[in-house]
Amino acid sequence: MKNDKNNHYRVNEQIRVKEVRIVGDNGSTVVPTRQALEMAREEGVDLVEISPNAQPPVCRLIDYSKFLYQQKKRAKELKAKQVKQEVKEIRFGPQTDEHDYNFKLKHAKEFLEEGNKVRAFVFFRGRSILFKEQGEVLLLRFANDLEEYGKVEQMPALEGKKMFLYLSPKKAGVAKKSQQKMDRERREAEAKNASKAAEISKEDNASKGGGLFDNAKNGADALKKLNEGK
Repeated sequence: MKNDKNNHYRVNEQIRVKEVRIVGDNGSTVVPTRQALEMAREEGVDLVEISPNAQPPVCRLIDYSKFLYQQKKRAKELKAKQVKQEVKEIRFGPQTDEHDYNFKLKHAKEFLEEGNKVRAFVFFRGRSILFKEQGEVLLLRFANDLEEYGKVEQMPALEGKKMFLYLSPKKAGVAKKSQQKMDRERREAEAKNASKAAEISKEDNASKGGGLFDNAKNGADALKKLNEGK
C-alpha cells in the first residue's frame, strides 16, 4: 500500500511513535511500532492508526482501501439515520379567530409529525401589548392541543413585543392521547352505539308492524270470501 501524506489517517511508515496498541477481534495488545509494521507486512495488510490521541495510539491491521470503504459506508449509514430537524414558525395575533387558529394548529401538527421543532409566537403591535395575558392563554391552549405530537421545551415567555412558545416533536409511536381526547372518543363511541341500537330497534318494530298488517289483511280477505260464498 502506497503512503499518502494527504490521508486523514496515518498509515504504515507515517506512524512514527515508539509503540502502538493493536486492536482486533481477539482483543488488543501493545507492541513496538516496528514490530507492528512487521506484523502488517506478514499478513499482507496495512498498519492504520485509528485513534492518534490515545496513549499509546490505537491501530488496526487491515487493508487501507477496505478500511476507507468501511468508514465511508458507516458515515453514509449514520447520515441516512439522521433526521434533518428544522424550526418552523407559527405566528399569531393577540386576537386570533377560531378559523385561523385551527388552520395554524393543523400546520403545527404536520411540522411536528415530520420531526421539526415549532416556535409559536404572538406578536403584539402598539397598545395590543395590554393583551399579553390573552396571548399567553392562546399559546397554552396551543401547547395543550398539540400534546400528542410535541412536548413543551419552553413555556410562553415575553421577549420584547413577542411572546414565544417552543415545542419539540415526540418520538414516533410514543405519543400519548390526552385525557380530553380519550373522553371525546369514548363519547363518540357511545353515541355511535346508541344510534346503532336505535336503528336496530326501529327495524324490529317495522318488522313487527308489517306482520300485524299482513295478518289483518289476510283476515279481511278471508272474511270477504266467506261473505261471497254466502
